[in-house]
Amino acid sequence: QVQLVESGGGLVQAGGSLRLSCAASRYSISTYGSGWFRQAPGKEREFVAAIRWNGGSANYADSVKGRFTISRDNAKNTVYLQMNSLLPADTAVYYCAANKWGQGVAGQESYDIWGQGTQVTVSS
Repeated sequence: QVQLVESGGGLVQAGGSLRLSCAASRYSISTYGSGWFRQAPGKEREFVAAIRWNGGSANYADSVKGRFTISRDNAKNTVYLQMNSLLPADTAVYYCAANKWGQGVAGQESYDIWGQGTQVTVSS
């Protein structure tokens, strides 16, 4: 079973940037679609961004378009989320996920492997 470990979270001021990484271990995720999701306190987990196995067809939640960029390096078995112009509303635990279908889709039900999450806190 593939294991996913997120890193790169932390505390940042509004307007700042963070880069999250999602490293896969045990097996390659080069054929998996990948996504990032987030859950703020008291809220449901929501879609942030997703990307196909080959790095194509990235798609984003409207709330992060133009600010966040998802990418992947299959040689490093890692998926990234570059977050710029951060807002306090971006404060959440961020999770990466993988789906064996290879697609970059928004639906959480499509993902069968999840990381444990990394906290991102944006101060105003």
